[in-house]
Amino acid sequence: MTLPIYQVDAFTDKVFAGNPAAVCPLAEWLPADTMQAIAAENNLAETAFFVPRAGTAAEYELRWFTPAVEVALCGHATLATAHVLFRHLGATVEVLTFHSQSGPLHVRQQPGGLLTLDFPAQPPQPLTQHPDGLLDGLRATPLSILAGPDLVAVFDTEAEVLALRPSMTHLAKVEYRGVIATAPGAGGVDFVSRWFGPRVGVPEDPVTGSGHTQLVPYWAARLGKTQLHARQVSARGGDLWCELHGERVLISGYAVTYLRGEIELPSWN
Repeated sequence: MTLPIYQVDAFTDKVFAGNPAAVCPLAEWLPADTMQAIAAENNLAETAFFVPRAGTAAEYELRWFTPAVEVALCGHATLATAHVLFRHLGATVEVLTFHSQSGPLHVRQQPGGLLTLDFPAQPPQPLTQHPDGLLDGLRATPLSILAGPDLVAVFDTEAEVLALRPSMTHLAKVEYRGVIATAPGAGGVDFVSRWFGPRVGVPEDPVTGSGHTQLVPYWAARLGKTQLHARQVSARGGDLWCELHGERVLISGYAVTYLRGEIELPSWN
């Protein structure tokens, strides 16, 4: 049994940058443990699997797996999936709809190859106490902390975020999906971030679309603007053009194909 697989660098317009994701088109769902095994074998931050939704056009069921767990929302692998459909699988519609654990997600193809994710906003809420493991994990003290699906640690400067050398052992004890370090940006960038998720098998994610569903509401309120240019300052790095649109966050970026291939699996009866 063979399955097609694509590897796409998301939130970048050149290979070897942005966030790599694997994308596997399926005719029907594989067992969850098989999809988890494929994701572990790929050893990328995320592997996306999708199947066409019966009776609809341009609508798909979509699931995401890290090397360790299935997750409820992933931005860069959704962007990568849309790129595969538009670039390689002949999608001609303007908007694709993906049905997921986080509800319907839309991706619009813009002129020039830009893709725009339409995701639910997840505003983080302030915390008054540092969760266990956070300060030992970051090896630094943030100005403030907030909680959404991830823990958000706000710093004063981009330099502080860049200088972080976290302890993954301690961060894995923080009882959130991941830990985001963020600070104001410079040179036309409104804010920067890094995302650490050893608890879900991703020590540092290069560019985290789902994290921006939390960061954009926070920075929009703090900066008094709804359109924001964000940069994730990981080693690979990536740029995101974001807009807070009511209870939704629009996250735009580019994507580029790195490889196309096939997975060989045993056949099931």
